Order: sequence, then C-alpha cells, then structure tokens
Amino acid sequence: MSTRTLILGISAFYHDSAAAILSDGDIVAAAQEERFTRVKHDAGFPQRAIEYCLREANATPDDINVVAFYEKPLTKFERLLETYLAYAPVGFQSFRQALPIWLKQKLHLPRVMDRGMGGRYKGRYVFPEHHESHAASAFYPSPFEEAAILTLDGVGEWATAACGVGRGNRIELTKELRFPHSLGLLYSAFTYYTGFRVNSGEYKLMGLAPYGEPRYADLIREHLLDLKDDGSFRMDLSYFNYCQGLTMTSAKFHALFGGPPREPESPVTDRDMDLAASIQVVTEEIISRMARRLHEETGMKNLCLAGGVALNCVANGRVLREGPFENLWIQPAAGDAGGALGAALLVWHQLMGRPRTTNETDSMKGALLGPAYTDEQIKAVLDRKGARYRHLDDEAMLERIVGLLCDEKVVGRFQGRMEFGPRALGNRSILGDARSEKMQSVMNLKIKFRESFRPFAPSVLIEDTPEYFEMDAGVESPYMLLVADVQRDKRVDGGAERKGRKGMDLLYMKRSVVQAITHVDYSARVQTVDPRRHAAYHKLIRRFKERTGCPVIINTSFNVRGEPIVGSPEDALNCFLNTGMDALVLEHYLLLKTEQPEGLAAGQAEYLKAFKLD
Repeated sequence: MSTRTLILGISAFYHDSAAAILSDGDIVAAAQEERFTRVKHDAGFPQRAIEYCLREANATPDDINVVAFYEKPLTKFERLLETYLAYAPVGFQSFRQALPIWLKQKLHLPRVMDRGMGGRYKGRYVFPEHHESHAASAFYPSPFEEAAILTLDGVGEWATAACGVGRGNRIELTKELRFPHSLGLLYSAFTYYTGFRVNSGEYKLMGLAPYGEPRYADLIREHLLDLKDDGSFRMDLSYFNYCQGLTMTSAKFHALFGGPPREPESPVTDRDMDLAASIQVVTEEIISRMARRLHEETGMKNLCLAGGVALNCVANGRVLREGPFENLWIQPAAGDAGGALGAALLVWHQLMGRPRTTNETDSMKGALLGPAYTDEQIKAVLDRKGARYRHLDDEAMLERIVGLLCDEKVVGRFQGRMEFGPRALGNRSILGDARSEKMQSVMNLKIKFRESFRPFAPSVLIEDTPEYFEMDAGVESPYMLLVADVQRDKRVDGGAERKGRKGMDLLYMKRSVVQAITHVDYSARVQTVDPRRHAAYHKLIRRFKERTGCPVIINTSFNVRGEPIVGSPEDALNCFLNTGMDALVLEHYLLLKTEQPEGLAAGQAEYLKAFKLD
C-alpha cells in the first residue's frame, strides 16, 4: 500500500464519463472516457480513463484509498420512480427504456466499480450528491479563500440548481431548485426544438442566438415560466414532455411557437434563430437574478460556477460584466465530467478534513491533466503509418508554425498534455490566422465539416486582451468560458451595408480586423493565454504577434463534427490526413499535407462515417 493518500473520482452512466485522481490532494490527472473510446460524450464506465489516471499516478487499484462516485444512484432512482409513477401509465415507454441499465449497472455500482478495477480495490466507496460534486469542482480548485457557489445543470438526483458558500476547506449548499423545474432542461428543450441534439447541441444554440431577435422571449416568460425575483422559477410542464416521454417538448409547446420541431440537418430558419436568441436572453436573465440574490445573501465578492449550464459562456460574460460579484471562476470541466474531480476533492477536504491552500491562478494546472506523448512514441506511430515528417527543435518548430499561420495555412497542434473538459486550450487544437477573411468558412466547411454559422474562438495574449476585447485588465478567461465584445476600434462598422441585413446575411459582412473570430454581434468566446498556465502556447502566440503585430489567433478543437477531440498521435494523424488541414505538429514532428504519400488517408467520406453527427 502506498504511503500517499490517493483518491479516485468517477462520473459515469449519463453523459461525459470521466475519471480523476488526487495524490495527497494534488490533482494528478483527469480525463473523459470519450477521448480513449472515440465515442463522443461516452456514458459508459470510464475504464480507460481510470487506467490512464492510475498510470499517471504510478499507482494500481490496490493503492487507492477512497473511490468517490459523483452522485447518489439510489436517490436518483427514487426520483425516476416517483416521476414515472406520477405520470403512469403515460411514461411507461420511457420507463421501459431506462430500466435495463439501472437493473444491470446503476443500482449495483460498487459491484460494477469492483469489476472495473479488476477486484483489486478493497477500500470504501463514497457517493456525494450530484450538485455537491459540481460545487466542489467549482470552489476547491478556485483561487479564492472564500466564495459564493452556484451550480446549474439539467438534473442530478433531485436538484437542478444549488447555491451556497465555500470557505477554506468547507463548502455548504443552502438552497436548491428541484426537478422537474430546471434551467438546463429548459435550454435543452429549445435545443431539441430547433433540431439539435440534446446534451450535445446546446452550444450550437448559443452560437446561433446572435443571428436572431429575441421576439419569443416574452412568450417564454408568460407561458413557460413563473420566474421570481431571486431567479427561482416553476415551469408549466404541460409544454414539455421530458418527464413522461421520449421527447423534450409537447404538442402545446409546438403550437405556442408555431410549428413542429425542426428536422435535424434541415435548413436553419429565421424562426430557429429567433428562438435561439429568445431562450438565450431568458437564460441570462435567470442566471443574473440568481447571482444577484446570492450576492445579497452572502455579501461575498467572489463567485464560483459549475454544472453544464456554466458552459454558457455568453451568460457567464454577462454575469461578470453586470456584477455585483467582482470575480468569477468557472470550472473548465463544468459538466458531468468535472463531477469526477469534484467528488474526489470533496472527499479530501470535506470528508477527510484536509486543509486547502490557494494560489493566485488556480489549482487546475491549466486544465492540462490528460495524457502526453514522447517523441519516441510519436515517431513509432508515424513510421508505422508511413507518414513523411521532419523533426525540428523548439525554435525551428516555433518559426515554422508561425510562418504557416501567416501564410493562411491551417495547423493542427498536438503538444503537451491533453486538456480536461470540453475546450481545447492550445494543446489539442486547430489553429489559424484570426485576421483572415476566408478562414471561418474554410475551417467550418473543409476541416471541421460543421454548420457554417458557427463561430470560432480566439486565443489572445493575456497582456493584450483589453486592447482587442472589452475586458478589464487583469480579467482572465484561461478556459475559454467568457464571451466579450471585440473592442469598438477593432470593428469594421457595417453602417449602411449592415442596415436591413439579418440572419445568415450577417455572416458574410466584414466585422473586424480579426474577422475569423468575431461573431456577427461583434462578440467572441475569449481564451486569455498566460505564461503561467500555458507557457508554450503563450510563446507561440507571442511569436505570431512579433511577426504580424496581432496577438490573436483562432483556436478550435482538434476534431471534426461528431468526433471527440483527438486523444492520441494516431487520432491526430488520421484527422489531419482526412481533412483539409495543411500541417500537423506532433510535439517536435512537423507534417505537411502536400508531402504525404498517396493512399495514406482512408478518404474523407470514410473517415467522417465513423462519427455520428452531433
């Protein structure tokens, strides 16, 4: 048995399964299962993520002191039973679909986890509540000694939102909103209605919102919600179907908004854009009210956020801009994956009473908690595949990457440890020149194979952020979880050209000097890059600035539509070969598309077939 105290956190069986491991309270590793299995949002037992975490901690299951699962399965089952009974017999079909996995796995989690660790773990299992895990993931790694905490998602056991405070090594949740009244499920209902996949397409709805007008916002407030001043609300469930059916919305909902749901992959209409704008406005209003009330009750200056709704970076940006909290920190893996980390941290600090120390950044290590690969490992993959490459030292590689970006080439970057959470932060990223007027279209249609309306995010040097974006000096967004407007003097005013345009017409207008990352409403989902968290990436952008005068580049995740972000060198090579990417950087190896031998790629169509559209 190791002399260290090792705590393994696990989240699984809903979506975005993950594992995380602490050694004496230090976050050693964390990863989502999808990165290993190549199944996006993989909900299965995170076998491979656990195996990776153990390798990174140089441990075996025998060495683990405590395993923490991120929610209470029995309480969750109680909620499911009560809901089904309340709607019986209408909900029988839904109940019948859900029951097998509960009988086979969810009600027997200790047995499932025992088996997953080869029968070698003999310690205790701990089951915190779902929103406790979220709250712990938000507060414990934050840079704050004390903070208010707000968690928001679809649903855990019963809670759909919770708030409280964190002080030192303790967190206390004092209030909660309960199922079926849920901001996450409300947003997902509109995700479904506008033709996107629930628990996957919510960020598309957020990206679509700036194309529309919020002309349905009053209908939402008047018919779907009874919204209180403190942000709490009750939903009129006659408009929804998620309690008893296999869809999110009811016929009454469809009648209210003028028709049936949009068919997936059919053209996006003005109505879809207006619906997106409307639910976004209402969502921001609810979160802002909750934040204001939480501030009134706690008097604290810091706020920590987690839960899937905390990935709504437009709402996060508004909370920060409008206050009253002075500082905001958001868990980078805010969704259920982060619950694995939160559960482990809760055990270490709250259950074991171990002290907590803060630092001026946070304890997430830049969210770079996943696997890294050596040059030797990468060379073996490249040789086995027959790829053509060159090996460059750090300085030469930096020069080549910057040169390629300046030539409007698209570069896949696979360097350092993989990110934990849904955002690529430079290490598993596709990069491009933010100044390019053609880059958004090229990247969306020839590399990512995704909808043309979707914006790209900027990575900007932290020291130059206020020059390009409406963010105060010192405000950080290291995990790409805040939206801010591009500074007015960097915009190109559409003037007469903009007048009268709406919807997708706005996409083709010149908007700013960093056109490729400026959304149609002049906003951008900003990643500030600092040398403490992301030193190599900061150096790369700084070199780009030295060459061009611009401290901003495009950063989008290294994958195609429906594909998890690449996890291994082989994943990266396959994605590079089968898309329109121009160059690939794998640690010190550079590959150019024009130099690759014929027949190396599987073929674009064949490659894309492997991933279900999200």
